[in-house]
Amino acid sequence: MFHSRRGWMAMASLGMAGLLASERGSRAQPSGRALADPRSAIKITRLEIIPVHSLRSIFVKMHTDAGIVGLGEGTVEGKIETVVAAIRQLEPYLKGKDPRQPAHHWQAIYRHAFYRGAVILCSALSAVDIAMWDIKGKALGVPVYDLLGGPTRDRIKLYGQAESVEETKSHVLAEGYVSMKTSVSSSRGRLSRASENPYFIDGFVEKVKAIRELVGPDFDLGIEMHGEHEPAAAMQIIKALEPFRPWFFEEPIQFQNLPLMAEMAKKTTVPFATGERMVTKWQFRDLLTAGAAQLLQPDITHTGGITELKAIASLAEAFSANMLPHAKEGMIGFAASMHVSASIPNFLAHEVPSLQAVKGGPPNVDRSPLGKSYIKTPMVMTGGSILLKGNIDGPGLGIALDEHLIDNERGIPEWEFPEMWDAVDGSVRDH
Repeated sequence: MFHSRRGWMAMASLGMAGLLASERGSRAQPSGRALADPRSAIKITRLEIIPVHSLRSIFVKMHTDAGIVGLGEGTVEGKIETVVAAIRQLEPYLKGKDPRQPAHHWQAIYRHAFYRGAVILCSALSAVDIAMWDIKGKALGVPVYDLLGGPTRDRIKLYGQAESVEETKSHVLAEGYVSMKTSVSSSRGRLSRASENPYFIDGFVEKVKAIRELVGPDFDLGIEMHGEHEPAAAMQIIKALEPFRPWFFEEPIQFQNLPLMAEMAKKTTVPFATGERMVTKWQFRDLLTAGAAQLLQPDITHTGGITELKAIASLAEAFSANMLPHAKEGMIGFAASMHVSASIPNFLAHEVPSLQAVKGGPPNVDRSPLGKSYIKTPMVMTGGSILLKGNIDGPGLGIALDEHLIDNERGIPEWEFPEMWDAVDGSVRDH
């Protein structure tokens, strides 16, 4: 028995504290040791820019006087030198600043530019914004998704990509994906015209039919149109493929004509997905207001980084739209985008970086879309998803670059967009 009310209260308080500590310990994500006192000053000292041609991308190391290095990524595929120059122009502003204020620095960099909203400047902004969030997480010893409000899920669903039945077997099903997309770019050996004939359209029908029969009805199968068709031909293709119940139609036309895309969206029950070429919340506001797409595909390396991707997701939620983030380039952007995806309620699935630009370089370098030869610990897919735990639950972005990265990149030329020409009259076609 307790001999005094004060003694009883003290023991009760100790017991409750123990229970709360135990509960916190069972729920907390692995974090790590904080690398800086939140009250101590941290200053950016320099930017280290690393072109990564095998991924058509640019990695950035943001160095600080506290010894903490933040990783970022920003790119415009085929325009690496241009974006490198844009990133270098941000360094004078950033030097001496505290990187733990990414929202403030985002506003300063974006709003102090007279010309706003262009993909080159926003891609440069993406690189430094991601690096600042990485530093902030490392300084506090927590994952970036904890800084964004905490996880709303414990895994990030991925989807694969294949262009034939054979690739679906070897690159999608064999690797454990439970969803995928396939493209409908060319048929019968040529690109589409303004309006098409049954023979051309049936080429796409045969391809999608064969893949659907292989994967079955309980499998998400998206259709990538890549903005390569003019509106009339695009609508013909959409109507022909509707019987296969696609997951989505991606970039049915170029995004510059949002009212027309919205009209097309009303003529099918399959949702439209678009946004990989768009930047900032303002462009996505126009898309959502027009009703042009239900699935948004911003790329964190283009659109303004973690700060802006989170804002776009919040805007999309207000329109009952879902996020299907684009991520065809590097591992840093992929990891950063997954942190945002982990923290939002309206996430659908995530694209995986490709290795389509790899050619040349040192022999015997084994690369993988989930990070081999790019990050020290490649990610592991489980049941078609990336689990947060064990993949991105470390401090900051939760990844570290492979120490051989620069050597692995030696001799790889910069990727260039392929030229697209009409097979009949030689006119320029969309890409």
